[in-house]
Amino acid sequence: MNTATVLAGATLGLVVGKAIPPEYQTVALHGLGLVTCGIGVKMFLQGKNPLITALAIAGGGILGLAIGIHHGIVWVAEWSKVHFGQSGENRFAEGVVTSFVLFCIGPMTLLGCMEDALERKIQILSVKSTLDGIASIFLAALYGAGVLVTALLLLLFQGALTLFAKHLHPIANNEQMLNETMAAGGAIIFATGLGLLEIASLRPANYLPAILIAPSAVAIGQRIGKSKAAAS
Repeated sequence: MNTATVLAGATLGLVVGKAIPPEYQTVALHGLGLVTCGIGVKMFLQGKNPLITALAIAGGGILGLAIGIHHGIVWVAEWSKVHFGQSGENRFAEGVVTSFVLFCIGPMTLLGCMEDALERKIQILSVKSTLDGIASIFLAALYGAGVLVTALLLLLFQGALTLFAKHLHPIANNEQMLNETMAAGGAIIFATGLGLLEIASLRPANYLPAILIAPSAVAIGQRIGKSKAAAS
């Protein structure tokens, strides 16, 4: 469902985008950037321990750079660009990376997939699908057909989260883990907003491992705390 709404919204955006003058596209891009930064700040403020967020973002960025996450997504985008006959679009890869981060990082993604897998409910994903569909209209109008590629990446990413939901259940049930995970995700979202505002290009996809490092750091801290309490 989420993939279908993104495909539908992106297709509509491609049609609409051709009729929008460049200056109006820039205004829309910056407006989306402002909203994205606001969402990132809201998520970031859910964290209670800035040290964990800093550790997760720094460590995640280093790990993401070493793995080559950004370059991997760009490679997929460039491959798709050639095979889909979109060689004339200069922002194709940028559209793939930006929309992937926006659609796949956030509380609704994790909680929605958990609800779907464990409770067989899709209320959260229904809302997320609607929001992503609307956002994909603007993104496709601004970035072009790259957003269509993101629909496939979204299917793979959220599908994996759903399949492994049982293993991720402790994160959703642990308030501290969830808060710190959201804080790390908020920093990544904020970085994406800066890119939309054309202030800085920070390659936010490289920081994606941070959303795994943050709950892991919390789990280690909680285990150490329990050990000290037991020893005393």
